[in-house]
Order: sequence, then C-alpha cells, then structure tokens
Amino acid sequence: MCRTGQHHDPYRADDAKASSSAAFAALLEDSAEDLYESAPCGYLSTLMDGTIAKINTTLLDWLGLTREAVVGRMRFTDLLTVGGKLYHETHFAPLLRMQGEVGGIALEIKQTGGGRLPALVSSVVKHGGAGEPLLIRTTVFDARDRRAYEQELLRSRKAAEEAREQAEAHRDRLQDALAVLQQSLLPDILPAVPGMETAAYYHTAHPERLGGDFYDVFPVDGNRFGFFLGDVCGKGPQAAAVTSLTRYTLRAAALHEPDPVSALTTLNKVLHERYTAGSGDPRYCTAVFGTLEPDPGTGKVTVHLASGGHPPVIIARADGTAHFLPTPGGLLVGILPSARFTAATTVLGPGDVLLLYTDGITEARTGEDRTSRYGDEALLAFAADHAGHSPQAVIRALTGLLHGFGDGLDDDTALLALGVTAPATPQTRSS
Repeated sequence: MCRTGQHHDPYRADDAKASSSAAFAALLEDSAEDLYESAPCGYLSTLMDGTIAKINTTLLDWLGLTREAVVGRMRFTDLLTVGGKLYHETHFAPLLRMQGEVGGIALEIKQTGGGRLPALVSSVVKHGGAGEPLLIRTTVFDARDRRAYEQELLRSRKAAEEAREQAEAHRDRLQDALAVLQQSLLPDILPAVPGMETAAYYHTAHPERLGGDFYDVFPVDGNRFGFFLGDVCGKGPQAAAVTSLTRYTLRAAALHEPDPVSALTTLNKVLHERYTAGSGDPRYCTAVFGTLEPDPGTGKVTVHLASGGHPPVIIARADGTAHFLPTPGGLLVGILPSARFTAATTVLGPGDVLLLYTDGITEARTGEDRTSRYGDEALLAFAADHAGHSPQAVIRALTGLLHGFGDGLDDDTALLALGVTAPATPQTRSS
C-alpha cells in the first residue's frame, strides 16, 4: 500500500533531465569567435610584411597590451626580444618563405613591464585562389612550464656532473692512497745477491682494493739470503694487515732460525694466535719461504725452501727445460694450531731461474667466453718457452702475458724470479 506524498512522478523526472540537457547544450554552443579569443594558446594573423591584422585575447593578456595598440600598428617582430628578432630574420622568416610553414620554434616574447615570455611559435602561410600568399597565421604556446622543466633538468644534470667529478676525484685520491699503501707492503728494490740476478712484478687487478699478495728478498747473514712469496686470503685493509704481519714475522724468523720449515712454523703460530684463536676471525695465507746459498767456487746456488699450501715453484733450466719443484702436502699457514710444511732442496746452475708466482696468473679466465682457466701446465709450458732467459726477461714476458688476459684477470698476481748469472758469451774478434 502506497502512502500519500511518496508517489513516483515520471513527468517531474523527465523535466529535470531536459533541464540538465539544455544546460549542457548551452555550454557547447560557444561561438567560434569565443573559442578563438579564449583559447589556451595565443593566435594572431599577420600580413605578409608582418603587420598584425588579428590577435586573440589570450595573447594580448600575455603581452599586457590592448588590441588597439597592436592591430594595424605593430608587426610580429615588434613582439619579440632582440634575440628573437635576430633569429626570426635569419632563420624563422627564410624557412617560412621556403617551406610555407614552420613549427615549434622557441622564441621569447616581450611583456609590458620588461618581462619575457618563453614561447613555442608555429606559423603557416595562407594562399589565395590563384596561389598567391595572402597572410600568415601564427600560434603561440606558453613555454614557461617547459622552460622551468628544462632549467631544472639542466640544474639536475649539472649537479649530477659535479657529483660525478667529485666521485672521480675521490676515487683518484683513494687509488693513490691505496697504491702508496700497497707499495709499502712490498720491497722498494730487491737487494743484490752475489752471482745472481733477481726480478719481480706485482699486478693489481683492482686499483680500488688492497691486495694480499706479497714477496721479499733479504740478506740473512754474510753468506745466505732469504726469500718468500705468498698470498693472504681476502682483500682490503684486513688482508693488508695480515700481509704486513706476515712479512715482518718471516724476516724476524729467518734471522733467528733460517730453516724454511721453522720459519713457516713460526708464522703459523703467530697468525693462528693472532686471528683464529684470539678473535675467532681466521686469517691465513699460502707461502713459499726459502734461502739462497751461493757458492762462489762453483758458480752454483743451493736453494732450500718450504711451502705452506702454495702452488709449486718452477725451475727453468739453462738447457731449455722447465719443471715443477714438488712440495706436496703443505698446509695453509695459520689455519691450524700446528701444521706440517713440506721442504725441498735444489741446486741452480748458471742460466737457471727459480720462478715463484701466486695463483692469480694460473686462475686467469681465458677463451672467448672467459670460462676456461689458464692453469698450471700452461704456465709451465710458458716458462719452458723462456727457459735460458734472464730473470728480467722472464718477468717481462710474464707481464705481457698478464696484460693479455684483459678482464679475465680478476685477482692480484705477484711474480718473483731468481736466477744464477749466466757466463758471458765470448765474442770472437775478426782479423
């Protein structure tokens, strides 16, 4: 049952719809003149000499001028800044004459009071029935938002460039500091060993990181010289600290007891107590330590060495052969409280070279896909190809090999060559 006053009146609803439709239709009945005058961009028409014949209210408001002051009294170029006039005469107008239209040209328009309005201007020439040019119609878009965006973009680019330059300068300073620190962990020069020649090279794979490879040659007493080469686990300041401790420990141990196994045993105890047992942060290394005992009478040098987990040294003989000096079973230095190290002895004759290296060279990635390792056997073959050469020549050849790996070499590499001086080849004198 319906109650009084709540009946649905279809006629009243239809009247409301009709009223709404009429109001909407009224909004759509703007005249073309209204659309022209109130457009969101500026419009103007000029004669072929540039005299303004028509201009809309939008552009007049931007300029701060009246229609009476503009139409028939000013030319389009009168609305432009000095720079805009110059560009119009040298580029805009010639292009318009040749092409009949020009679009999206950035110009600045003068405003009353001295202001400048950045604008994008497009013009097209209208022709008569006989093809003769009659007038130019021009559209002006307000480019202030675009100009602000471009300026902000330029500021952002400038800020990014300054940040990049600062980062590069900081990186350069960091690399310089790291290079100095890295150099402090290596000997400045190798001492002269009677009857022998020595050469060394250190390749830094990452200038931004401190490496953990090390080497040294030093006198032990009046007759013997000590040498070592090794690789500390890890990179960075922690590895550098271990490297420094290792170098000074081995030097001190050699002066106390030059036996190679004893020297590595002392180093093992120091590293284990300092890092593994004391801090719970194990730090260890691989190392080869040895002594050189030149015999002036025979011109030969006896080599005693021991290895702790390090790749075997290579002996390149004067006769053109090369072989590894086996040191199997040697443990990493510093990982266990007591460790067994493997000793070996050999004799170098004139022209023989003892080559020590870290695994950066043998683990270099080769091949087009950089998935293969260079390997120990390839290094041995390379050493055999250069057997009979001086230590300096061997190191130069190995340096070229390292550089040839390119981005396949991602670990530091230390090289040390110790060779017995070969007798000078007598020169025959022609009569």
